Parts: sequence; structure tokens; C-alpha cells
Amino acid sequence: MSSHGVAAALVVVALASSGCIVLKRDLDECQAGALAAKAAADAKQRDDAAQLLALQGRLTAAESATQDRDTKLSELSTSAHNLQAQLDEATAINQQLRGELQRLGKDVDKVLAERGTLAKALDDAKTRLEELRKAQAAAEARAALFRDFAQRFKPLTDAGQLVVEARRGQLVMVVTGDLLFEPGKAEIRTAGKGVLMEVARALQTPPGPAAAPRRFLATDHVDDEPPPKGHKARSPWELTAARAAVVVEYLVSLGVPAGSLVAAGAGASDPRVPGAKPDDRAKNRRLEIALLPGVDDSLAVH
Repeated sequence: MSSHGVAAALVVVALASSGCIVLKRDLDECQAGALAAKAAADAKQRDDAAQLLALQGRLTAAESATQDRDTKLSELSTSAHNLQAQLDEATAINQQLRGELQRLGKDVDKVLAERGTLAKALDDAKTRLEELRKAQAAAEARAALFRDFAQRFKPLTDAGQLVVEARRGQLVMVVTGDLLFEPGKAEIRTAGKGVLMEVARALQTPPGPAAAPRRFLATDHVDDEPPPKGHKARSPWELTAARAAVVVEYLVSLGVPAGSLVAAGAGASDPRVPGAKPDDRAKNRRLEIALLPGVDDSLAVH
């Protein structure tokens, strides 16, 4: 069908649908209107096609943008996962380091505590060493003093009149009691005075520093033999105290400083040979002159 035929058909359809009776003279006018309508329809179709094309372009762009967004979301999700993994790893390392630091801290505290204990032990050891050195020096001084007195009194010791001995770390000179006193009396015998003269010489010039004066304790002892029947005698305490006082007075008269001597009576309370037989009782009758300990001599080794 030609374009004019289509137009005529469209006009007939349009007229038939409107129920109008079209005259021949109006056919051209109707045909022109149909052409105009067709042109408008074509224009609209072209416009719709353009709009459709534009919409397809926008849709394509939207799809591309959506794909980009999904890609970025996927990348962000992967990055977030990686960051979480890194965070977890860092947290684990941090906990490990914290545990290590705590252990090291405890070790350091232990070392410091042990160091403090060792330092105190070292100080105690130094103090103890110094005490031992002083004690050794005092012991050497006592040994030197003992050797000096033993040498001075060698003639008397050889004669059995005097004994020089160390008792509890201190020098003690023991003079036979029967050499000094008659039984029950407190007057010094002549033979005893000779022994005490030698003792006085030794006490006047004792060895050692002059700045360290020495003191001596003179103690008299008797045995436990009861006095003869009918014999009135002083008690052992009274007798030994009197004898010790007489000895100290005699030593002072020979030049021994009075402040260096102390007198004491022990009675029969400290026998040299406990439970001695009659033949050994003489060993308990004695005068002991003991060197009193000084500051240095009082140091003891524990």
C-alpha cells in the first residue's frame, strides 16, 4: 500500500470511528491532517527512542557504578578482614609481651631481692670478719701475755711454787696456799713474801700498750677439811677474804697500783680438785691472781 492509500485508510478509520460522513472536498484536508499526525507520531517515536537510548545509557552507567560500588565494598570487606587479622595478631603479640614483661619484672624483683639479701649478707660477713680480726688480735695479745708471764715466772714454776695457766681465755697465776699461809692464819709467811715480790714486779710492768691499764683479781681458796675438834677458827669465807686482803695490801706496798687489784675470798666453794683425797687437798688451798678482761679481751668468737 502506498502512503496515500495508508493515509486514506487512516482517514476512513478515523471518520468511521467518529461516525462522521466525510465529503470529497474535505478529503485533502483530512489527508493533510493525517500526514501531520503521522509526522508528529514519528517525531514522538524518535523522541521516545532518544529518551530510551538515554535511559539505556543511564542504566549502563548505573550498572557500572553499582559494579564499582560492589567492588569497593568487596575490597573494603577484604581490607577490614585484613585489618582485623592484623589487630588480632597485634593483640596476641601485646599479650605475649605483657606476659614476658611480667615474668621479667618478677625476675627483676627476685634479682633485686636476692641482691639486697646478698648485700646484707656481705655486710654481715664484713662485720663478722672485723669482729673475728679483733678477736684474733685479742687472742694473740693474750697468748703473748701468757708467754711473757710464763717466761718471767719460769724459776718459780720449775720450783713448783707457782703455776701460770690460761682459764676461759684469761691468764691466771696460781700460788700454793701452804707457801703463803699457815693453817687457819692470815699472815703471809716469809717464803710466800718472796713469791709475791716476783708477782709484784710482773704486775707493775705488764706487757701491752701503756694506754690499756690492766686489773687483777686476787682470790684466796681453802679446802673443805673441817678444823680440829676444840679449835676455834674463822669460817672459810672470812678466812679467805682476810687472806686476799692481806695479799693485795702487800702487793700495793711493793708498788703495784691499788686501782689495779681486787681482793676476793672464795672459801671452799671452788675446789681445784673436787672430792680430793687427803693427799690432794693441798691443791685446793691456793691463791689465784687472774687478769680481769678488758674491752678487747671481752670479744668472743661465736
